[in-house]
Amino acid sequence: MTESWVALGAGADPAERRRKLGTAYESFAAAGRVERPVRPVVAASWLRSARARVSPEGTPPVELSEEALAACRDAHPLARAMPLIRELTGGYATDGEHLVAVCDARGRLLWVEGHAGVRKRADAMNFVPGADWAEAVAGTNAPGTAIAEDRPVQVFAAEHFRRRVHRWTCAAAPVHDPGTGRLLGAVDVTGGDRLAHPHSLAFVGAVARAAQAHLALLTPAAPPEAARLTALGRDEALLAAGGRRTVLSRRHSEILTVLAARPEGVSGDELLVELYEDESVTPVTLRAELSRLRSVLRPELLRSRPYRLAARVDTDFAAVERLLASGAVTAAANAYAGPLLPASQAPAVARLRRRLADQLRAALVARADPVLLADWVHSPWGEEDLAAWRALAAALPGERRAPALARLRELDRAQRS
Repeated sequence: MTESWVALGAGADPAERRRKLGTAYESFAAAGRVERPVRPVVAASWLRSARARVSPEGTPPVELSEEALAACRDAHPLARAMPLIRELTGGYATDGEHLVAVCDARGRLLWVEGHAGVRKRADAMNFVPGADWAEAVAGTNAPGTAIAEDRPVQVFAAEHFRRRVHRWTCAAAPVHDPGTGRLLGAVDVTGGDRLAHPHSLAFVGAVARAAQAHLALLTPAAPPEAARLTALGRDEALLAAGGRRTVLSRRHSEILTVLAARPEGVSGDELLVELYEDESVTPVTLRAELSRLRSVLRPELLRSRPYRLAARVDTDFAAVERLLASGAVTAAANAYAGPLLPASQAPAVARLRRRLADQLRAALVARADPVLLADWVHSPWGEEDLAAWRALAAALPGERRAPALARLRELDRAQRS
């Protein structure tokens, strides 16, 4: 565990660290300047929070009604791991006067449990079930930043972006689907200065790993012929097949994406055009790449004349398309982890990427749900999406519309210049 991710090293003085962080925070709030001793992970999070126009004042909104919260809990994969999480953290939270929270991949708190007195104090900053603690909404905080960074992180005192949270310390670790690697949410421990120790970060990381292992035991093993390609938000796709998980090279990711989208098969000449912008690339180059890919996969999975996949390969981007086709817009937005192979310039991949993003954006605009639209525009792929910002401004109530209108004016000026 490197110092960058631990808020306070063993033996450090919490009071002195708190004082220095408070000074650095006020400098950033006044001039946007990051000073020592702010850690790189916190500095990066502060800058993201500022770009998302998070106010240092106020509290995160409670987005889920009791009925919606109950539905989200019932449907969430981590519900099956909650008995284990409670068993591992219950005594730790009660004896140490801490809280244990579990959020979904969007940063919404689904469970907040622990010491009754601490829960009452946490209510004042809306650290409650149903509240949105995504970094783009709540600023720097352990569960939101752990999701944004996709790794365990500890946040101490004035490292939090919102002033109301400066009295607290929290440590959180992301939890992933053991089969697909998809981010499910995060486990968080929140309390006072006693949590500002490397042990709390190690502890919450161990709880997250135990939850993943528990889910793996509860999930039936996939049959040998089943395969799944995860390519949304990744430059290198992840293939799960035959009991193995393989991170593919960028070119192999492109090839498998094209073949998965074209189960009927593709001729060599057509595949060459679909993969390479450079017309000087020869069929020999493509055949060499396919030969290397065949050695990475099970030999029988890739066939030729035409090039095609011998077994059905399910993909995360096709799953999003199916959800959109069925009208399940919220589920589609939750399943969309980012653009398809975002760094790829392969013509076929670029078309698939653009088509899926356009379909999802159109569905979000038509749904006019301010929560879904806010998630989209505060994501790296949606922060300059003029149509989505316009739809968000129209969907928000008058008293919450000003930041969206300000961002719209910025984008309008940028497009005219």
